[in-house]
Amino acid sequence: NTRINYLSFLPHMASKNIVVFGDEENQLSGGTNRVQTCSSTPRKNTIDDEGKKPNFLSFSERLGVQDFFSLDVWRASMGELLGSAVLVFMLDTIVISTFESDPKMPNLIISILIAIVITILLLAVVPVSGGHINPVISFSAALVGIISMSRAIIYILAQCIGAILGALALRAVVSSSIEDTFSLGGCTVTIIVLGPNGPITLGLETAQALWLEIFCTFVFLFASIWMAYDQRQAKALGHVTVLSIVGVVLGLLVFISTTVTAKKGYAGAGINPARCFGPAIVRGGHLWDGHWIFWVGPTIGCVAFYVYTKIIPAKHFNAEYGYKHDFVGVVMALFGSNV
Repeated sequence: NTRINYLSFLPHMASKNIVVFGDEENQLSGGTNRVQTCSSTPRKNTIDDEGKKPNFLSFSERLGVQDFFSLDVWRASMGELLGSAVLVFMLDTIVISTFESDPKMPNLIISILIAIVITILLLAVVPVSGGHINPVISFSAALVGIISMSRAIIYILAQCIGAILGALALRAVVSSSIEDTFSLGGCTVTIIVLGPNGPITLGLETAQALWLEIFCTFVFLFASIWMAYDQRQAKALGHVTVLSIVGVVLGLLVFISTTVTAKKGYAGAGINPARCFGPAIVRGGHLWDGHWIFWVGPTIGCVAFYVYTKIIPAKHFNAEYGYKHDFVGVVMALFGSNV
């Protein structure tokens, strides 16, 4: 009954001639597949042509409410939906086929294949929507201000629906015995199995699983997504290199989280709530036990990473006045103050 959790999540990157992450609204014209080129100097999205602070931005503008009424944003979200569906289907298939073949080191093989699949999916989806395919990426990008919170909500909704469709597709092609054995590759902290004296519970304690989610999410954002957030690094390394590194980091986190615990019943760090949500909706049952961990842990990890970006020198990470959708700016706008 050993099952592995794999990650998805995927940042908005660009090639050597284009800004990566910057302000996503400027790069993806409304979410279409046209990426704008620009100079190596980061744009100060909340600064006017004279280098001064702009007029006051309202709360709705900071929140990006207009995105809810943008057809282009909803069309871009289709990339997130389809990408998440393919991600769930392919990664779950990798896990099932690897364990069915009974190799000596299934965790290592799965981690390598996951790194390859994620890199390919990123290359396919980045030009369409920014290539998030993970609520963690969308939420983190919204906190930093790269995209609006409204766009993040639309993307996360699309990602969850896509994950459900991917789980349904997998359920349609696997046998009932495989579905029972692997629970469609769902995220689990514990499972109940029959022991010599009755049912017993196998897996991790709640606190352990929660800390693993927090730690792995932060490490992922710090070690790989950071290259996408920092336009200079992304431009210097190049499109394919950055995406490959992101895939490798995710593969390593899968390997680490499933190896250091080495406990049956624990499927490994999720780091992608949507990927956990899809199989839970389709199969249900024990997949809902501790499911909140796979949402709360990554959320805390995202907030921790955002706090980190506010602590380091602004000139290292961002323009002087930051992105217009930055979470602090949204809160200040709510109370009638401009930042």
